[in-house]
Amino acid sequence: MRLSRSFAPLLVAVALIATVPDEAVPHARVEAGQPERPEPFGAGCYTRVTGSEVTAYCHNPYVAVDRVRLHIECDRWWDLDSDGTPVEAGPAETVRLTGRCWKEVRSVWVSHQKRTP
Repeated sequence: MRLSRSFAPLLVAVALIATVPDEAVPHARVEAGQPERPEPFGAGCYTRVTGSEVTAYCHNPYVAVDRVRLHIECDRWWDLDSDGTPVEAGPAETVRLTGRCWKEVRSVWVSHQKRTP
């Protein structure tokens, strides 16, 4: 039996579809639940350098307690850099962090850590 030219491509296509593995066949979409959004975290901080003294104010608008810590890098090679003691900023609380160098300040930043229960 000889197939006509118009049926040959159709037969090849059906044969290819029948041999496709099950993993490659599209499945019905299942609506997943809303993905969990992470709880907002992190106090907003601003720093001020006045000469060799540094002051940082951190306000925590969120429920989770934020342990903030002031880090100061001094400009002179002989002047010691400092990492302050962590201070807990509770919900709706503003904390003040201070530090200094003997001479000029090169850079200042505040790190954040979520308090674990």
